Amino acid sequence: MSDSYTIYFAGDLFDHKHLIGNAVLADYIERLSDGRYQCRVPQDFEVVKFRAVDVRNTDLMEVMACDLGLFNFDGPDIDSGTVVEFMFAKMLDIPSVILRTDFRDAGDGDREGWNLMATNYPRTNNVKIHSLERYREAYDQTDSLKDLTDQLYTRMAKDVIAAFDDVLKQPPLEKPTPMTADIVYNWALQFPGSGFAESCGVDFAENVLARKKAKGLI
Repeated sequence: MSDSYTIYFAGDLFDHKHLIGNAVLADYIERLSDGRYQCRVPQDFEVVKFRAVDVRNTDLMEVMACDLGLFNFDGPDIDSGTVVEFMFAKMLDIPSVILRTDFRDAGDGDREGWNLMATNYPRTNNVKIHSLERYREAYDQTDSLKDLTDQLYTRMAKDVIAAFDDVLKQPPLEKPTPMTADIVYNWALQFPGSGFAESCGVDFAENVLARKKAKGLI
């Protein structure tokens, strides 16, 4: 089994707090895992202008290609694009971690903190962090913004890493015959439409499946 895994890092990327927070957390996850987890952050490869179906196709292709998924479920109502990516990952049985650092209650039902329709899926671990509480703890223990940031993100990244370490131990779902992984992944190329399969290329699903099978993910 390979020693490293790629993570699709999903979440808001619409203001400076989102962009910097995503980049910092991704960096801490990679460094504190000694490179075991490598984050693919959409803000680093999406186009800035003419954001249309090509952005959707690029992001879904990355979800499909990555070994794991990290889905940021912050906000009073979780980002709709992130939910689409999460459901695509779950359709493909990709091991995932949901991260919520927003301490506000949202959703309904048993209240994980977000809409119940995005809860209780297999091979999915939840990490819930009270950001203000942790910020104040770090603020009281440090004398500079640099040290505060380091303490805050070190702790958060370790929580996420532990969740990924655990979710990797959870076995793949059994695929009923004849719904093999090959069939599922080839169907995943087709159902989004709008040029998604063409964007991925002829051998994309085959290569992704071969790599994930070698890692014991499928």
